[in-house]
Amino acid sequence: MPAKKKTMRHRSAIKAHRQSVRRHARNVAMKKTLRLAARAAGDAAVAKDSKTSELLAKASSAFDRAARRGAIHWKTAARRKSRLAKRVAAGPATSQAATAAPAKA
Repeated sequence: MPAKKKTMRHRSAIKAHRQSVRRHARNVAMKKTLRLAARAAGDAAVAKDSKTSELLAKASSAFDRAARRGAIHWKTAARRKSRLAKRVAAGPATSQAATAAPAKA
């Protein structure tokens, strides 16, 4: 005869798993939004688009929102915002070099 499971502990584990699955899906979606926003701002800088500053502001806001909701650490958000702003300010020459794949030796 198998041992009886402790139902409450098992039930709470099931609920915790459900919550973690929902949080994971939310965090993955938020991180995807961050990547797309950062890429849009970087591409606008390369193309010398007039909407570059607007896209940079949207990307910064997205990073702050993700940090506030716990999808990424606030220092990670600050670092990524800083690097993105530096890339946008540097202009198209360095933005293309930063986004190009490194040569394999």
